[in-house]
Amino acid sequence: MELLHAAQASGGAVAAAGCQDPFSARIARSVGFDVLYMTGNGTSAVRLGAPDVGLLTVTEMADQAARIAASVDAPLVADADTGYGGVLNVIQTVELYARAGVAAMHLEDQRMPKRCGHLAGKQLVDPAEHASRIKAAVVTSGETGPLIIARTDALSVEGFDAAIDRAHLYGEAGAHVVFVEGMADETQIERAAASLDRWPLAHAWVEGRSPELTVGRLGELGVRLVIHPLTSILATLPALQHTYRRLLDDGSPLGIIDELASFEEFTDFMGASQAAEVERSFTD
Repeated sequence: MELLHAAQASGGAVAAAGCQDPFSARIARSVGFDVLYMTGNGTSAVRLGAPDVGLLTVTEMADQAARIAASVDAPLVADADTGYGGVLNVIQTVELYARAGVAAMHLEDQRMPKRCGHLAGKQLVDPAEHASRIKAAVVTSGETGPLIIARTDALSVEGFDAAIDRAHLYGEAGAHVVFVEGMADETQIERAAASLDRWPLAHAWVEGRSPELTVGRLGELGVRLVIHPLTSILATLPALQHTYRRLLDDGSPLGIIDELASFEEFTDFMGASQAAEVERSFTD
């Protein structure tokens, strides 16, 4: 992914807007985001209406990634959970994500069933086992497939030093990017970036959990990829609760009509006029 290489060279950070479906991806792209991130947590919410506790299958995740990637002209970074099993499963996962058009994907060192990185109850695989998964992923991806991001969830389970050791091991296994989940403050981020300076460092900005730092400041600390996995889905929840509550209480949307996009705005955004034009070009 060229933008990530440019960030590494310049000492800055790339921000990836979280999205959970093609609609949210199109909105993020329309306001100017150059990189998008498919959130596993958000995908579980919109596809299953369930928490991020390892219920989605690899085929469901790859299908969602393909739909998002096809809907926008921007590189997509995608959550690939644990790779959904051992080395052979990881190979299949990388192949599916490559066919989906994903630009980068992260694999975490949890045991199945996995948990969202900020939920309690996570269990880790042996670091050597995850290193073998990363090796398999990198070889499978090759020169033209997705960048492989090696994520460790060890910080909240085994402590900071163990997380850094694991990230080093995964980088040595060939990972293109390393990702230490759950860093709590500037000191941890700066120490991680300094220790792992051979590889670009990814960081997840999770509301209510992450240090309240701008993308610019994170770049100064040594982060090269900042993902925003939950912002869009956290915005959706109160917005729809408010809308549905008013619709139910008022008996019509008239009281909130000024808060809504117009029908014309929505259809224009979705490209209805362009679709009609293409159709006419073959039928006139």
